[in-house]
Amino acid sequence: MLEENRRSFLIGAVALAVIVVLIGGILLLRGAGGDQTKLVVQSIPGDLTLTLDGHEIPANGEVNVKPGEHTLAGSRRGFQSYSTTITAAGDAVSYNMYLYANSAEGRQWAKTNPEQELQLEQEAGKRFDEMNDRLRAKYPVISQLPYIGDGFEATQAASKTDPKNPEAISVAVEVYAATGKEKALQWIQSNGWDPDTLDLIWTTGK
Repeated sequence: MLEENRRSFLIGAVALAVIVVLIGGILLLRGAGGDQTKLVVQSIPGDLTLTLDGHEIPANGEVNVKPGEHTLAGSRRGFQSYSTTITAAGDAVSYNMYLYANSAEGRQWAKTNPEQELQLEQEAGKRFDEMNDRLRAKYPVISQLPYIGDGFEATQAASKTDPKNPEAISVAVEVYAATGKEKALQWIQSNGWDPDTLDLIWTTGK
């Protein structure tokens, strides 16, 4: 009898713990009350695992969240995982969680899901164009590169100070004349650019 009571108590305690965890996750996502923002997500592949602040949510559809910053993460076998920070504010916020294949399994999925793969390609092209627009706005010098001047050549290069940032660049200047560096600085300043903001990489050519 005591053993049965003990077993019933343990089962009840475990069930209560599960309920507390579930309620805690719901409160974390939705808040204990007050304002809420509707988060609408579209995911490709449609069966990826999507989490918001570590709690799994539907990969497609909508969920109410409390205003503020949240971490949205997507993962699926055969695809590159991705996470981002979103800011929930106002009535609704939308996000496309698109993952890209990084293995044979992912590429096979693409062959059997051509419509979703086409959406991925279109989104990748859109994001690439948007990134280039931001780069051109941040670094107007890009419109002049590559440039061959008097004793120097200037080209675009990966950032030496922030190499992991795809939206940061350096201007690589190869000097192959005694006055090349001086001429390069004159060219930069004549266009209204500040050399201190260009993350310059100086090299000496033959």
